[in-house]
Amino acid sequence: MSLRTWAWITTLVAALVNLYIYTYPSLNSANCDWSYRYYDKLSPTEQTIVDIPYVGDLYRRYFIKEDPLLFPDPMDIRIMAIGDPQINGNWPSTKYLKRLDNLGNDYFIGHIYHIMKPRLQPTHVAVMGDMFSSQWILDSEFYNRTRRMMTRLFPRPIEQTFGELDFIKKHEDTDWRKHFDWFQKSLAEGLFTKEDFFGYEDVRDWTSANLTNEPLFINITGNHDIGYGDTTYQHMSRWRILFGKDNFWIEYDNDTDHPWRIVVLNSLALDGPLLQPEFETYNWQFVETLANHPYNGTTILMTHIPMYKPEGLCTDGTYVDYFNTTNCPPKANCKIGLLKSENHLQYETSQKVMNAAFKNGTGIIMTGHDHVGCVSYYNYDPVTKIWEAGKNITSPKHIRELTVRSIMGEFDGVTGIVTGHFNKTSHNWDFDYTTCPFNIQHVWWGAKVSLALAILLQTLAFFW
Repeated sequence: MSLRTWAWITTLVAALVNLYIYTYPSLNSANCDWSYRYYDKLSPTEQTIVDIPYVGDLYRRYFIKEDPLLFPDPMDIRIMAIGDPQINGNWPSTKYLKRLDNLGNDYFIGHIYHIMKPRLQPTHVAVMGDMFSSQWILDSEFYNRTRRMMTRLFPRPIEQTFGELDFIKKHEDTDWRKHFDWFQKSLAEGLFTKEDFFGYEDVRDWTSANLTNEPLFINITGNHDIGYGDTTYQHMSRWRILFGKDNFWIEYDNDTDHPWRIVVLNSLALDGPLLQPEFETYNWQFVETLANHPYNGTTILMTHIPMYKPEGLCTDGTYVDYFNTTNCPPKANCKIGLLKSENHLQYETSQKVMNAAFKNGTGIIMTGHDHVGCVSYYNYDPVTKIWEAGKNITSPKHIRELTVRSIMGEFDGVTGIVTGHFNKTSHNWDFDYTTCPFNIQHVWWGAKVSLALAILLQTLAFFW
């Protein structure tokens, strides 16, 4: 075949693959949208177009907008959930092919966010922990990956991120000693037992920019962000500087018949032993404060590590590991006996957390950690006062746990979609959950490479 023929074949392939990666949600529109949308009555012609698979979804996406006058009161809760991005970094010894792969991975995840965020226009975006691939990186690299996350993967308006980005530009090691002094003083004075330290109300934007048309962005601590039992003041200092508190709650619509809240929990410092046992004290003080806080609304508990469950309910079975003489890193004997890793929170811990969060109400749990993803239920027995994990609902009082599948390419670049809709008959919030898959990262690479190749071949064919 001639060069011109190859050029047009490559151009056709590039056009089709790029069309796919930019419109993929329309192929699976039932799983890639909210459970409820609010449109004015369509004309017969529009309805005919909308009923066409794929084409109809594209038409609705670009030519039909939701009618705010039809929005329910209360407005639906719309949460876009992102599971375990695990952003890698480069070192002097990193091969150039791996550096290219890391760059592509940034833009692969960024592509998913670029497509899904304007499509969904969520009220909240939650990254379910493990933003980075290792907690044992120096501050400089922690800042590099944070900058990439804020500018490439999940970009937000500069009005919301300028403070963090300006801090990152300084590239100075975090003053963990100052953080140590503050933490010790706060612990001694009982700050972490006060509701005012953890509680917020009706937060739509963390900054003074008040960009309420942007979703509230929530980052949850993962084991690869701050560690397990080996968490240090350095880990916590840089986290709090760039991502804020690791434990807090936000209450919405108090003094109505439909109150609800988001509770963010650092689950890495609940099961010890820890290198800094005061972190465990602080975390349990948060759980106790949560339990003692009177609340009769619906709770969305967001944390990284799933609750305890028996083998077979999810891909990850029960597993707990501690540092010992065999698995302890060189020159780190101080870690021996500390918590090294776990698949689930331990049984008693899970019971206490669920009792604290759902003491007087219902809701859902959102977690990460298990990259494959899972949905399970915790049924409450009022006689034994125990939450039992299972795949089905067997009790009037029950909580659904949504373990969000990883957004990484090897897990199909999935976005979790959580819709909360207030049921005026039962006077309770109902939650639906779907997962919108993209594809493995090779498809994204194929689209970019084929486009570059098509441009090259068309250029050569034009001149030759």
